[in-house]
Amino acid sequence: MFVLGNLVKLRAMEPSDAEALWRWNHDPEVMRWMDDGYAQTLTRVTTWMQERPRNDYGDVLFGIEVVENTRLIGLVRLHGAEPETGCADLDIYLGEKDYWGKGYATDAMRTVCRYGFDKMRLHKITLTVVAENHAAHHVYRKVGFVDEGRLRQTFRRDGKWHDKFTMGLLEGELR
Repeated sequence: MFVLGNLVKLRAMEPSDAEALWRWNHDPEVMRWMDDGYAQTLTRVTTWMQERPRNDYGDVLFGIEVVENTRLIGLVRLHGAEPETGCADLDIYLGEKDYWGKGYATDAMRTVCRYGFDKMRLHKITLTVVAENHAAHHVYRKVGFVDEGRLRQTFRRDGKWHDKFTMGLLEGELR
């Protein structure tokens, strides 16, 4: 199963994607504005990918693939979804830096949100973004997300605390 956008195709992540995920998670530029946790070995990431439960309503993880060449360039995840509330949280990143600033993240956002609203019957999708991550904040606003609040000093990088915005997109607001 896959979900087709204009520039990207979203598909289930495979254990064979572990090397790319490991590489992205060890790239300081890619991880600049993300919670990066602790370094993991490639073996551990591969094991995690093999043991990860299959996608279901509560947690859907997609690889972001370029339509024209099938290159895996990132991932996107809708998680914490509950049918009772119709809400889910969204995480996304592009690990292949040569695809930054070219519309792939915007298309992936639109595609996964469309999937969430149409297939999962969600009412709202939420996310957080570090206030200084201007490129991501711009993409989120472009597809219709609105700032709903500010979480003060909840992200630490390079010895400095940063605020995060919490953002939301309601069904019918996707642009």
